[in-house]
Amino acid sequence: QVQLVESGGGWVQAGGSLTLSCAPSGSSFRLNAMAWYRQAPGKQRELVAAVTRGGTTKYADSVKARFTISRDNAKNTVYLQMNSLKPEDTAVYYCNADVRITAYSVFPGDYWGQGTQVAVSS
Repeated sequence: QVQLVESGGGWVQAGGSLTLSCAPSGSSFRLNAMAWYRQAPGKQRELVAAVTRGGTTKYADSVKARFTISRDNAKNTVYLQMNSLKPEDTAVYYCNADVRITAYSVFPGDYWGQGTQVAVSS
């Protein structure tokens, strides 16, 4: 069983920045294509960004030019740099492993982290 551990969430004022990290815990699981999803209260979970092992990225329109997904394969870690945060970015952010990325879509994988809360105040 793969366990993904997220870190880096917290509270920030609008316009601020946060960086989330995700890595597998206690296993030699190799991260393939990865993604960050988020779920706000009362809303469905939505894709934020995805990255292939080779570094090709996809973003939700709502975060383009503000968020950057990246990975360090040597450290087996994926990151989400979030800049110019807005109150509507408030959500629980989840790391997802083994996603499938096509030219038009991203399909979630089987492994999820426990989530990390991001709260942005106006």
